[in-house]
Order: sequence, then structure tokens, then C-alpha cells
Amino acid sequence: MPGQPDGRSRPRWNAVFWTGFILCGVVLGLAVPVLNRWVAPSSPFALPDYLVPLLGKYLCYAMLALSLDLIWGYAGILSLGQGAFFALGGYCMGMYLMRQIGTRGVYQNPVLPDFMVFLQYKQLPWFWWGFDHFAFAMAMVLLVPGLLAFVFGWLAFRSRVTGVYLSIITQAMTYALLLAFFRNDMGFGGNNGLTDFKDILGWDLHRPETRIGLYLASVAALGLTYLVCRLIAGSKLGRVLLALRNAESRVRFLGYSTVRAKLFVFTVAALLAGVAGALYVPQVGIINPSEFSPGNSIEVAIWVSVGGRGTLLGAILGAVLVNFAKTWLTGAAPEIWLFFLGGLFVLTTLAFPRGIIGLFRMPRWTRRAASVPLAAEKQA
Repeated sequence: MPGQPDGRSRPRWNAVFWTGFILCGVVLGLAVPVLNRWVAPSSPFALPDYLVPLLGKYLCYAMLALSLDLIWGYAGILSLGQGAFFALGGYCMGMYLMRQIGTRGVYQNPVLPDFMVFLQYKQLPWFWWGFDHFAFAMAMVLLVPGLLAFVFGWLAFRSRVTGVYLSIITQAMTYALLLAFFRNDMGFGGNNGLTDFKDILGWDLHRPETRIGLYLASVAALGLTYLVCRLIAGSKLGRVLLALRNAESRVRFLGYSTVRAKLFVFTVAALLAGVAGALYVPQVGIINPSEFSPGNSIEVAIWVSVGGRGTLLGAILGAVLVNFAKTWLTGAAPEIWLFFLGGLFVLTTLAFPRGIIGLFRMPRWTRRAASVPLAAEKQA
């Protein structure tokens, strides 16, 4: 059709976009310490030290949004428990960072973290074994969320739980984890969680060089997450997932294993969310049970909806923009943030259901829709 872009140029534009994104991310991360080294702190051009970890946090949120967009935008699985996998990955990283403190803690215990000494633990719980090794901790970052998603998904999808019922039980799972991690006898720090981290792989977490390294790792991880999601979405499995989203019963009647397809993508999304949580914790310096809050998972769904469900790029854009607005509003007018978030979701649903990315594609859809009656008139 004339006026339509060539589909073969889309991978080229994706490559151009991500090359520019990575270059901008690297330049921005390196510009903060370089500029602050040459500019006086009182200068209006001086950038705050918290800017790099703040941007890194946004990138971790973008990874989390991508993981939800993969299952919601392409498979139609609205999980309101994606924040649980994010928090589990964060706790695995937090346990490693706590084991690295050693005798530098308040109680100077070489084995037990400070909160365990305070709660009069006699020995390190068995599920903390091995977390003094970085490789073991990274394996747990993938294994713990992935195993939970696999077991939960197998039970839910085999029983053909779909739609709003699946959303409710994922939210119930998240809330159950929230209550469990709040308990002091669970061995995860209770309400206070895990904090007061010192270093990672021998690098002081408070040094600018370490923060830049974590930020650049977040840039690279976001790029890899996008590539994984794009490969799945563009494969034969991706076409099956789209068919599942639109007509699951027909896909089942055609002989495809809907349980396997949904279980695979649900588990992959949990793995991606766990990695995002692991990168998030050393940059913010704390992980506590509030990360399991069902409201956090609902916020992720709002990010994806605002950016554009089923577009991947929209999920990244929505996560960054909404969290930027949250950072600004919670400082300028904290009492209206929740009203703004709710109003934004309602406005997105009513005014532009395809999200921000859909606004840029609207002229193409308008032309395509307008060409249908014209073609019908010519045939008549």
C-alpha cells in the first residue's frame, strides 16, 4: 500500500534506536562525575550525586515493565504479582551484600548479619548458606523467581485459570509473600528488611565509580532484556502467544500446547524481573517487604498501559516517564501523587488505549482505516 513504511526497515531502525540509547546512556552516566569534577558544587551546572543511581533505578523499572509487557501485551496474561519476582531477585542480591559486611557491622559478627544478632539468632539459617559467594547469589537471583513462577504457572495454567481470576491469584500470591517477609522469624530482616550494604565484589557502593559501574550494567541489562523480549515476540512462539491473547480456545483446538507456551513466557518474565530486582538493590541501598506490595505490581501495569501495551518500547517509555513524574511530584506535591497516578490510568484507558506509542502510530492506523470504505466503494 502506498504511504506504508517498508517492514524490512524495522530491524534497521531498531538497531539505530538501541545504538543511540546505549550511547546516550553511557555518555549520560559518565557525564555526571566528569562535569562535577570541573564544576563547582554551587554552580547551576553541577549535577546532584544521586542522579546516577536514580537513573539506574529507572532502568531497572524499565526492565520490570518489559517483563510484564512480554506476558500481558503478547500473551494476554495480566499478572498483578510481577513485583514479587522483582522483590525475590532483590532479596537474593541483598543477602549476598549482607554477607559481605562481615565484621564491619554494628555487632562486628563475622557470620551473622546485625539484625540476626539483635534478634538473638544462634546460627546462620540454612537458606543463607552459600550467599557469601557472588556466583551462587546470581544463580539464586534466577532460580528463586524462576522456580516460583514455574510452579505457580504450571498449577494455574494447567487448571485453565485465565483472565481476572489469574490476576487475582497472582495478587494474592504477592500479598502472601508480603505478610511472610514481614515476620521477624522468617530470617529476612522483618519490617526493616536488608540494608547498610558496604560493597559489591570488593567495590565500595558509596564511591562514584561503583555507582557508574552499576548504572552501566543496568544499561546493558536493559538492552539484553529488550533483545530477549524482541526475539520471543518475533519468533513462531510470539505468533502463538498473540493467538493465545486473542483466541486461546482456537489455538488449543489447532493442537498447540497452550500450557507450555504460557508457562515458558511466564517463567522467562519472572527471570527478567528477578535480574531487574538484583540490579535495583545495590543502587537504592535497601530491600524490604514493601517491595512485595500489590500496589507496586499494579503500578507496573500502569507503566505498561501508559507507554503502550504490546510494543516493548512503550513499556520502557512508560516506566521512565511515570517514575520521573513520581520523583518530581512526591517532592513538589506528595499529597496528589496517587490521584495523579489514578487519573493517568483512567485517561490512558479512555483517551488513548494504545498508549503513548500508539499516538505516534495513529496517523498510519487512520489512513489504513480510511482506506477500507474507499476500497469497498471502488468494488461496488
